[in-house]
Amino acid sequence: MLRIILIALLGLYLIAVGLWPAAAAPVSLLVAGLAVVLSLIPTPVWLLTAGIAWLRNRPAHVPATAPIDA
Repeated sequence: MLRIILIALLGLYLIAVGLWPAAAAPVSLLVAGLAVVLSLIPTPVWLLTAGIAWLRNRPAHVPATAPIDA
């Protein structure tokens, strides 16, 4: 039984080691591309865009209502 478990773990290890670089490559390329796109746009543009988005989507002010005297 222990031998079967060890063989299964060895198989999983070999699959993980063999497939990890191939699986990680697209993710690393995506992150690198995203970094390039973010670095091409100047910081003041990002700040202006964030400020406009915040002004357009901020919560509406709800005025306090007077207590109702019954």
